[in-house]
Amino acid sequence: MAHTAEIIAVGTELLLGNIANTNAQELSQALSALGINVYWHTVVGDNPGRVREAVEQARRRADIIITTGGLGPTYDDLTKQTICEAFGRELVLHPDIAAQIRAVYESRLHTPMPANNIRQAELPVDCVIFDNPVGTAPGCAFEEGGVYVLMLPGPPFEMRTMLERWVVPYLRKLSQDAIVSRDIMTFGMGESRIEELLRDKMERMTNPTLATYAKPSEVRLRATAKAGSVQAAEALLAPVVADVTAFLGDIVYGVDVKGLEYACVSALKERGLTLATAESCTGGQLAARLTAIPGVSAVYRGGVVSYWTQMKADVLGVPADLLEKHGAVSEQTARAMAEGVRRVTGAEVGVSVTGVAGPDRDERGVEVGVVYVGLSAPDGAFCRALNLGRRRRDLLQNLAGNHAFDLLRRWLNALPLS
Repeated sequence: MAHTAEIIAVGTELLLGNIANTNAQELSQALSALGINVYWHTVVGDNPGRVREAVEQARRRADIIITTGGLGPTYDDLTKQTICEAFGRELVLHPDIAAQIRAVYESRLHTPMPANNIRQAELPVDCVIFDNPVGTAPGCAFEEGGVYVLMLPGPPFEMRTMLERWVVPYLRKLSQDAIVSRDIMTFGMGESRIEELLRDKMERMTNPTLATYAKPSEVRLRATAKAGSVQAAEALLAPVVADVTAFLGDIVYGVDVKGLEYACVSALKERGLTLATAESCTGGQLAARLTAIPGVSAVYRGGVVSYWTQMKADVLGVPADLLEKHGAVSEQTARAMAEGVRRVTGAEVGVSVTGVAGPDRDERGVEVGVVYVGLSAPDGAFCRALNLGRRRRDLLQNLAGNHAFDLLRRWLNALPLS
């Protein structure tokens, strides 16, 4: 039997935009992997009447309702009370849960448990209790009239821990299907053009399905299959992924890869090469993205943020006459920066970025969006000249960074550098 779920996030702070609803994202990903269809996300404030209305609507269209938030001890944490009223369930005090909460306060927080925290030990009669090892609010689940109701805490770390520890095993017993997705990652072609090229394939597909998603500065294609088991779903996906990857060619930089920098680090490790970076307009973004990858120290020597023109000369050794003649934003400077950072760090490969991120032209009148990406390697120095257009500063920096990683990826894999 196919199950349909609705996720209800409770919290006025979500409606006000003070925090992002990351819980719904993580829950949807987990439910999809279990073969459970998620058709609705609902966000409702800390208001009993509106929470009741959301729950009543959800039970008419879904057979799994998962709520997050509203399990705390304060006056406005009313999720349990409201849901129990809607489903005709009594709340029962669990002395053992109360003792656990009291122990958390006394052993971890070194303070007596506030009196109102006793409410967190009140749970629906005959429910399955989800222990909370990283917080004080336990979660729970019950079934009523063919509808499964799961209540989880709102703090993301508590929710995530409970999801992995309790919720996934609980739901796995309900679902007989598995949904598996593969992300085909591309760079160098826009979403509309990719969709145009693949439209006929996409329209003919029912299971697996294929959809495009534009990420900042790149495009992800998600192939998704549903079957009776993970293995069967993966078998359905394999030929689709192979076909799409071959069709799109070298704009595909990987499958289920987190980003271009991950593909580059993997290729550097495979080839036993080291890398260094020299940045101007990206302000250290390349270095930050690289050093976020565990184990990157095996291949990444370090980077130089030479934002000031004189830094390019004093630290990277870019010749002063070259800077005077061509300017800091030029093909010649990009090449020299890449060569200089190789020389300074001893890395086999150097990558550089210099450009105008805006909002104004540089002192030589170079337009916003003009960027040069350089690469220096044992077989020579290369440069990619770009005009990325006038766009928001952070987006321009991100796109310039992706071009730098794409140039590196192409050199590492002996692909055309253009």
